[in-house]
Amino acid sequence: MTERAGVYGGSLYDLAAEEQLTEPIMKDLLEVREIFRENQDYLRLLSEPSIKREERIGLIEKAFGTACERYFVSFLKLLCDRGMLGEYEGCAEAYKKRYNADHNIAEAVVTSAVALSDGQLSSLEEKLGEMSGKTVSLTQKLDPRVLAGIKVELEGKQLDGTVLGRLNGMSRQLDEIII
Repeated sequence: MTERAGVYGGSLYDLAAEEQLTEPIMKDLLEVREIFRENQDYLRLLSEPSIKREERIGLIEKAFGTACERYFVSFLKLLCDRGMLGEYEGCAEAYKKRYNADHNIAEAVVTSAVALSDGQLSSLEEKLGEMSGKTVSLTQKLDPRVLAGIKVELEGKQLDGTVLGRLNGMSRQLDEIII
């Protein structure tokens, strides 16, 4: 995230907090982020300098004007006007970071070879919440190299209970003994 994106995302959060709109704007931010990720051509179109500024801003109004919070739509228009839509991801991350801090939310990523059940994810979220003292927002990633077990990243800490992690640990111990 660039410093500029951090400033813009943080400013949007400040406005949303002042207007008591942090949750609806957070929802809009995440939905539009998915739209931009799935429709890269649309994002390029909105950033195309050969298209008149008024036309690009009109496209934003047409697409999001009635579906999203007005302050958020104005934010998108501002990014478009300043040629910063390419930094939308960074703005969204800055906003999300401030939102999570204010709402005592910790983000965690669990990596496993196979998908965990809803019950397993729920139980893991609960245990991580007890460990961190925060509400945990858990994202699941699949990686067949894990073999078995799970790896969790929470607030910069890694908890590795995977077979791959254990094999790597044993390999390091053997290297130390042999050397």
